[in-house]
This record gives sequence, C-alpha cells and structure tokens, in this order.
Amino acid sequence: MTENYKITLKPVYSQTVPTPDGVKLPKNWSLSWHQLATLEALRDPNIEVVFNTAMTGDGKSLAAYLEVFQGQFSAIGLYPTNELARDQETQIRGYIEQFQPEDEPRVVRLSGADLENYAENEGLKKGAAISTLTSQREALLTNPDIFHYLHRGAYIIHGDSPDKLWGRIDKDFDLFIFDEFHVFAAPQIASVINTMLLIRCTNRRKKFLFISATPDPNLIGSLEQAGFRCQVINPIAQNKYQFPETPEQGHQLQIQGWRQVARTISLNFIPLEPSFKASESWLKENSDLILAQFQQYPGSKGAIILNSIAAVKRLTVFFQEIFKQFGLTVGENTGLSGKSIKERSLMADLVIGTSTIDVGVDFKINFLIFESSDAGNFIQRLGRLGRHQGYEKNGQIIKFENFTAFALVPNFLVERLFQVDSPPLEVNCIYERPCFHNTISENYRQINDFRGYYRRWGTVQSFWLYYRLSDRTIKQQYAQSREQFQKACEEVFGSKLKSIAGRINGWAKDWKALSGKSGNPIADDAASFRGSSPLQCGLYDLTEENEADRFKTYDLPGILGNLEIEMWTEAGFVRTLKETAQRTGQPIAKGRFAHCLAFMKLRSYREERLNWKFTYSGDLQPIADAWKVQVLTGVEIWQPDNQWIGAINKRLKKEGLVCYVIRRPVSEVRMRLRLPMHFQIYPISDQYSFHDVSAPYAIAFGHSALLLDTLAYTFKSTGDEIWVV
Repeated sequence: MTENYKITLKPVYSQTVPTPDGVKLPKNWSLSWHQLATLEALRDPNIEVVFNTAMTGDGKSLAAYLEVFQGQFSAIGLYPTNELARDQETQIRGYIEQFQPEDEPRVVRLSGADLENYAENEGLKKGAAISTLTSQREALLTNPDIFHYLHRGAYIIHGDSPDKLWGRIDKDFDLFIFDEFHVFAAPQIASVINTMLLIRCTNRRKKFLFISATPDPNLIGSLEQAGFRCQVINPIAQNKYQFPETPEQGHQLQIQGWRQVARTISLNFIPLEPSFKASESWLKENSDLILAQFQQYPGSKGAIILNSIAAVKRLTVFFQEIFKQFGLTVGENTGLSGKSIKERSLMADLVIGTSTIDVGVDFKINFLIFESSDAGNFIQRLGRLGRHQGYEKNGQIIKFENFTAFALVPNFLVERLFQVDSPPLEVNCIYERPCFHNTISENYRQINDFRGYYRRWGTVQSFWLYYRLSDRTIKQQYAQSREQFQKACEEVFGSKLKSIAGRINGWAKDWKALSGKSGNPIADDAASFRGSSPLQCGLYDLTEENEADRFKTYDLPGILGNLEIEMWTEAGFVRTLKETAQRTGQPIAKGRFAHCLAFMKLRSYREERLNWKFTYSGDLQPIADAWKVQVLTGVEIWQPDNQWIGAINKRLKKEGLVCYVIRRPVSEVRMRLRLPMHFQIYPISDQYSFHDVSAPYAIAFGHSALLLDTLAYTFKSTGDEIWVV
C-alpha cells in the first residue's frame, strides 16, 4: 500500500440565536446565526442581493426558504443539477411537514424533461405548460437553464410579446435563489447577471440569494458595480463557528446553544502518479481496506467520487462482486446512470459516482474516498462527509462510529503539503476546517476564473435582451426600462451594446459566406446558457436494466475513448424510443435528441482508453494565426481500427463548428492556462502534421472556444519567444 499521510479535522459547531418575535419555528427548534441573519437581510428593504457563505451542512436550505414557511412569500430555487433539485424538494417538503404553516406552500419541481413530458401529455405548447405549472405556487424548484431561456423568449411562439412568460413569473415570485453557484463558469455567471439586470429594470423590490460556501468575487464585484445593494452573510468572519479540541468542549458548547454541523474526520492523503488509471488501480488493489471499513464498523455507509464515468462503471461491477458475498450493496451514480439507478444508489451501502453526487446532494455517509482535479473540487467533495450522525433503516436509527476519508491526489500535492521545508501540514496533526481549506486553496491547482469573458462576451447576451425589449408589442411599456438596462449592462461588462451589434452582424455575414445559410452560430453559442454541443450523440444503453432509462446523450470525445458502441440510425433510435414509452407507460423526453450528430448502441465500457484525434484536411496555420473564435467546417476524426468512424466523419465534416484553434499541444494549453478538467479542448492535426506523433494544434468548441478566446493572447509570440501578459 502507498505511504499514508493522515491528519484529523476538528468538528464544527455553529452558534444558534434566540428566536425573535414574529418568526414561527417548530417546537424546540432554534436558528443558526446565519439563518436569522439571512432572514433579516431578505426582509431589509435596503438590501437586494444576499450571499450566504455558511459552511457545508449548516442548513443553508432552511435559511433560503425560511420566509416561505412564514407565509405570504414565494421563491424560485435554481439548482445546477436535477439530482440536487430533487434532493432539495424532499428537504423542503420535510420542512413544510415540520413547520405546518397555516397556508401550506405549494411546491413544484420542473426539469427540462418534466416540462416536455407534461406539455406532450396535456397537448400544450411549452410556454402554456410553464404558465400552468408555475402559477399559484409558493416554491418553484428548477434549473438556471430553464430560467435563462425563459427570459430569452425560448418558450413563446412567433407573435407573442417577449415578456409573455417572464413578465408574470418575475412579478409572482419575491425571491430568486441560486444554489451551489460556485460550480458555474463565467458564461453562466454572465447570464445570471444579465437576467438579474433585466428583472431589476422591469420589476421593483425583488430579492436574490446566492448560496455557496465559496462565492465568486467577480460576481459580487459586478453586481455592486451595477448598483445592486449586496450583503454577505459570513459566519466564519463573524466567529460564529467553534472547533472544539475534545468531546467535553463540544458538550459545553452544546449546553451554551451551539449546534454541531460537522463531525471529526480522519483524512488520509494517498499520493498517486497523475496517470489515467491511477485511482482505479489503487481502489482495486485496496479493496480489502475498503471492505474492512464495513466489517469493522457495521452499519457504515460509503461513497467513492471519481472524475471518470467509465471508471465508475467498471468499479461498480468490481465492487458488487466482492461486496455481495458479505450481504453489502453497491450502487452507481453518474451522468450516464438511469434515473432509477441513481435514486437507488443513494440507499446502497457503497455508492460510486462522479460529480452528479458531489454537487450539494445531502447523503448520509461516514466513509468517503474521492479524486479531485483542483482546490474547489477537493473542498466540495470532502464536504459530503461528516454532515450526519447516522441514518434510519427499517424504522431503526443507526449511528455512525467514526468518519474517515481518503483523498486520492497527485503526488506533487502531497509533496507541497507535507514534504517541503516548514510544510503547511504535518502528519497526525489536528486542524480546523477554514484554515485547512485555505491551505488546500494555496497549494492545490487553482483553475482559471476567465474574468476577461465578461467584457468580451457578456454583452452578447445583454444585446439580445435589449433587442427583445425593443419589440413593437412592448417597446412603449418598457422604454425607460430598456434605457436603464442598456446603461447597467454597459457599466457592468465594460463594453458598448452598439459595438456588440456590429460584431454580431459581422459573424452573421461570415457564416453566410461560409455556408450560404442565414443564422449566426457564434452569437447563438454566446447567448446560450451552457453552450451548444455539436458533438453530442444519442445513445441506446444496452447496459442499462431499466428500459425507459436506456435513451441517453453523450459527447463524441467520451465515446471515442471509453465506449464499445455499434452505429444505429436515427429512425431506429426514435422508433424504439416511442415503442418503449408506449410499452412501459413511462414518458421519455425526446427534445434532447433533436440535434444529435449520430445515434448508436452502447454495448460496454472499455478497460483501456483508446487514442484518437481530430484532423483537418487543409492548413490550420492561417486559422490559428487569426487568434479568434470562428466557424470551421471540414473537421474529421482519426482513430485507427475503428470501423464506424467513416459514418461519423461523413456527417461531422459538413458541420459548422464554433471553435478556437491554437498552435500548441493540448497538454501545454491545459497546464499553462489552468483549464478546468472537463474543458472541451482536444488535439487536432492538419494535412502537414497528420503523421506527427502528437498533434501540434489544440481545438476548443462552443463555450470552451469563447473562454479560450479570452486567454489565448498569452500564447502570442514573436518568433519563438512567447510573451505572457
């Protein structure tokens, strides 16, 4: 076994406060300091935006919806994943049961698939379905994607006034909650700023609440610049947390009205070579150690959080074989897991998953093994552990005896933390969470925050919203709002809407010249919430047990490296989908398959990742020398011994791909620019470099291309000399 570097993290206690008059709570309940401070800030007419930065596990959800439970108040909660929205719905319904308000708040959860199925079932257009589902509700739980497109007019029909939907929804709801907001990148933050400005300029007295243990300083700065009156609720800065050394000290704190929100954790750092299968190999080699946790401490619940879906799929089968002889269950939870498998996985003794389970889902575990790609990711995943003292099984309360974590990290991080002169951490020492989190942030990889994005691309979204406010149906009504909106956007993003209009026209002309078609792929990508995915494919997953869950989408690069597939036709895929929905009586949303590049059957997951690269039949040098986002056709894939790649290339080379090409190998671009793990950037060769061992160019698509555009200047060179700004 690899050498182990072990530390202990102290428990965390949060200060509670006396309940003020007029605040109704269930019997024997008290609020944490941050919960009351949030409620007071939301009630303060001088504050518009509240940031709650309380630590993981300290009841931020209750702080968000507390005013709803007091009556006469309604909120929209926006969650980055459907899993988190589902988890929050369960929590809110639980709170309603405990609070028993006089007028019970009506709650609805709305995902893209729910919306599509409901509209189809009721024979409604999506806009009418949204109207029906959201009217007379006190709590609407949805995702920021729907919220974004709702304000961009995506769900209305030609001839409708642009404010038909958002005009009513923005008026009906008092509070807009953005949860786990730190998981979003600059394009999503720009979208939220633009939407908030639109709401503010067309409605008065609306409140916005951001819930995140690590808020984005760019966002706070931008909102203050736009004139929003912001308040940050920061319990750490106000000394509202205590970190006792001993159980006796913890007991004393409880007597004084402090509530335990995190338990003592034994954290082991496992240094690994930064190679593709290092974590997977370590987990297989140390399966005895993992099994011992469950045998030594019966009633344990564990989670393994990894970066790769294929690794999770392989390891789930591996651990199911080992665990079943001891009567223990293993579940999987990834972006490619069906809905029923995901839901069941949270009940298993051991759940193995990807980021679908690390974003805010509140599951009860006392054993955690996790990979991470950067500082934020490390802190986020570790935050899943130690939140609960135990769980309920068959009506019985099972208490956890201890809380143990293994962090599978690159060996350079362990060197920085433990092996340098005067290291920041020492083996077998005890640390407080905030201090430990700072140490991780200072020594682990920090990813780029792309702050140049707002100025360069943020106003593309602003322009479309401004343009929609000029529609003849609402032009007069919103004349003043439109002027205010323009001024606010130009101030926040630092560029004029007029110059953006010129750029948008230029992209449309370029596209017309290239393709002969009208449209504007670059502007469409810049105005979208998560960007388009021109490489997305429809998958029929034969490894999925639940028939209705077999229809999935996945990006082509992930398929090329990790999946064993068989090509299929779109007609075959759609016919099977319709037959399955009819036979099982379960509606299956079809909208996400409308723009797929290809359709295929997923047979299995590869043991070894296969090599592949993009190719371009012409010369990439002039394209890279343009140093700009452009639309490229003629891109294909090279992967030897792949019998089906010809069929994909036939379609792919005709596609107009929004991209950015840079003359540097992918590994160098990733490292130098500190790109996030799932950034869409890949190797590409042209006619002159096709036979090179490693591709000399990198290509980024969609939003990744726009983000790369804000950083690529650091690679501009004179001769061979690179200058970095």
